[in-house]
Amino acid sequence: MRIVSGIQPTGNLHLGNYLGAIRNWVAMQDKVTAEGGECLYFLADLHAISMPHVPADLAANTREMIAALVACGLDPERSILFNQGQVPQHAELQWLLNGTARMGWLNRMTQWKDKAGKNREGASVALFTYPVLQAADVLLYQATHVPVGEDQKQHLELARDIAQKFNNDFCTEDAPLFTLPAPFIPPEAARIMSLRDGTQKMSKSDPSDMSRINMTDSADTIMQKVKKAKTDPEPLPSEKAGLEGRPEAKNLVAIYAAMAGSTVDAVLGEFGGEGFGKFKPALGELLVEKLGPINERFLALREDIPALDAILRKGGEKARALGIPTLQKTYDALGIMRG
Repeated sequence: MRIVSGIQPTGNLHLGNYLGAIRNWVAMQDKVTAEGGECLYFLADLHAISMPHVPADLAANTREMIAALVACGLDPERSILFNQGQVPQHAELQWLLNGTARMGWLNRMTQWKDKAGKNREGASVALFTYPVLQAADVLLYQATHVPVGEDQKQHLELARDIAQKFNNDFCTEDAPLFTLPAPFIPPEAARIMSLRDGTQKMSKSDPSDMSRINMTDSADTIMQKVKKAKTDPEPLPSEKAGLEGRPEAKNLVAIYAAMAGSTVDAVLGEFGGEGFGKFKPALGELLVEKLGPINERFLALREDIPALDAILRKGGEKARALGIPTLQKTYDALGIMRG
């Protein structure tokens, strides 16, 4: 098994990022490497330039994100951690795959429609071809599995379509070039919502800092944010069904269950019938207990720029070594001569 996954280096890592993706990356690292497989996790800085950005911020956020990933438990000795910019083969393979991808396929991408909005003529070409680069990200390494959430399933299906068409067009049936990656859906992927609006995802783009728990928040700040989190006047129910129609209560209980490694039913078994005056302090203390060590390590790592650059450089070297053979075979299959 070879797992490949990426995350944009946007900075301001928050609880939703941790519970929704990063914690599962750590679990996959532990399981897959123990079984002799490989995990490649990259910072998608090439994807980041598909939207307006500040170059200095992108570089700083890339370092900050690798510090956060290591603080959360990803081990550079067991996983390959790098940024796309260290591996030009991603961009090279994207260009080669652009000949196989079809305009109609890309036009149907939901994220293209959402991000471009009504100003499609003003959107960057990079935003339109973003899914082809995503395909290159995983096909370059012959990934067998790619962790995906609901919003990325369509892009993985596109990667499989591109791989299949390339294999059909340029390879023999008994010697396909690209592995068709299978989706890996983590069993405990948590969808964490805003502390101010239980119907919206927790996001760094929310103008209110009180809407999210940042990985850099102090213990006092975490307790304050949980205390002021939006709730309703009713006590917690004793069963999961009682949370329907109560998005804020449902979100806080889900956060508690995810952080405790428990279930919503178990949490309600403990706190059912209690008001938020008792539940919120317990949730805040649990978050401080679990996030405190991560926060402490992150703040220390963030200041060690040479160490962070070394992690990315070494990870890039390993990734290039894995990707170069596939890229060369792609050139060969297309009949492109290289010196």
